[in-house]
Formats: sequence, structure tokens, C-alpha cells
Amino acid sequence: MAHGMPSQGKVTISVDEYSSNPTQAFTHYNINQSRFQPPHVHMVDPISYDSPKPSGHTRFVCVSDTHSRTDGIQMPYGDVLLHTGDFTELGLPSEVKKFNDWLGGLPYEFKVVIAGNHELTFDKDFMAELVKQDYYRFPSVSKLKPEDFDNVQSLLTNCVYLQDSDVTVKGYRIYGAPWTPWFNGWGFNLPRGQSLLDKWNLIPEGIDILMTHGPPLGFRDWVPKELQRVGCVELLNTVQRRVRPKLHVFGGIHEGYGIMTDGYTTFINASTCTVSFQPTNPPIVFDLPNPPSS
Repeated sequence: MAHGMPSQGKVTISVDEYSSNPTQAFTHYNINQSRFQPPHVHMVDPISYDSPKPSGHTRFVCVSDTHSRTDGIQMPYGDVLLHTGDFTELGLPSEVKKFNDWLGGLPYEFKVVIAGNHELTFDKDFMAELVKQDYYRFPSVSKLKPEDFDNVQSLLTNCVYLQDSDVTVKGYRIYGAPWTPWFNGWGFNLPRGQSLLDKWNLIPEGIDILMTHGPPLGFRDWVPKELQRVGCVELLNTVQRRVRPKLHVFGGIHEGYGIMTDGYTTFINASTCTVSFQPTNPPIVFDLPNPPSS
């Protein structure tokens, strides 16, 4: 049972009729429900790093898509670090170790990390297929022996790693999942529709903070070069209609960096790298009121 929430009949999400075409889905819901317009949604300005944390709050520092380019990132004060994936270029063990070393030097009390589509070695099904292929799309990954990457996530000793799992940190329930809609056949890619919905259905009720690698439809998911929305419709419906976290943090779409709210959930695209892979988008800090002591 979700903490402190009134008991409700369980909401079941089914595949949206526009699932396979997110741009069309966005247009449809905007015209018929104004779903992505004020007063339903608003842009939010990030708070400045030196603004005092209100008493009785926890400060979360959100980053994503650092792609092995962490050296120059100025990290602000905070209590908990959330990294929503693509911390490497290819998931090579050497990259994972470098990232783990960086994490180890950061002062946050807790650090929570998920994988993204670039963490190829974290996706066991992907690696099994890669080994079977006779062409080498990722030569440096294909060269790895199974024993090099079988336990690659165990290299992350300086954080809590979540993959379709949750952890309670300072009283907040945090759930993390790496899956994204199919894009050029990278790691943790699944077809839109039921395949992704099956993963989102694993998210339990009563989650305070949701970490996914990619955006839900309509929230920081616009790709200007393609003139397309690319967010997951099933993820949006899961977040807004069933799980309703206070905070949904993601990355994946570098162009979408920034913050929005639907009045209940705050959506943060924390992509640190720009579309040209420059790590110049500043980490985003967000203060949440502490959960009632359980």
C-alpha cells in the first residue's frame, strides 16, 4: 500500500492509441485536452545554487548524460545526487571506473544512479546479441570478454545503482529504470507500446521520485532538428495517472534540458551534455519537503 495515500482502486494503464507516434499524440492531446498548455503545465526556472535550503527540506542535485565528460562540471551543494544515465560513451569498464572515481570524490550523503542507452554493457540482452553479430558496430565493446562486463555494475561502489528497482533514501522512495523507446538500436531500447509499458508497470505505487533515462511525452522531449516529440506516451500516462511522483528526473534528450511542472509532479530533464556533447548544462538543484517520519 502506498504511504499515506488514500486507498484507491488500482489504476491500470493500457497502450495509448497514439503510442507509436508521439508527435501526433502530443498534437491530439493538446487540441482535445490542452494537456500540455497552461494552466495544466508550466515552465519552471531552476533555483540558484546559493539560495538557502528551506528548513525541513532535502536538496537533490540532478545530472544526466555526462558521457565520461565530468572533469569540468561544477557541482553545487546538496544532500542527494541523482544521475539518470548515459554516464559513459559505451559502458566500457574503464569508463565505469572513471565515473565511479568521480562519484567517490563528491560530498553528497547519497548518490543514486541509473543506466542509459549508452551503458551497453549493463544491458545483458544487448550484449548477448552483439556477440552473435558478425559485423562490429561497437568494436571496443565487442572485444570485451564476458568476464570483463558480467558484473560491470559492481564497479559502481560509490552509489546506489537502480535498474527496475527502488531504494528509500532519507525517507523518500526512489525508483529507477533505464528503458527508452527504440532509437538506432542502443542499449535498453524497447519498441514503443506494450514492451515499454510492461517495464513501467513494474513501478510500484507510492514512489516519491522517479528516475528514468528518457522523457515522458510532452515534457522536455522536443527535438528541434527533427521537429518531433520523442517522449514515451505510456510513461507519461503512468506518471500522471498511476504513480504520481513528486519528482520525475530524466535525460536522454540533450536538447530538452530544463524544468516543467504539471502542478503536481515536477519534471526535470537534467542532461548535462548539449546536443553537441559539451558538458555545459549546469546541474539542476531541487528542494523537496522531507517526508513525514515513518
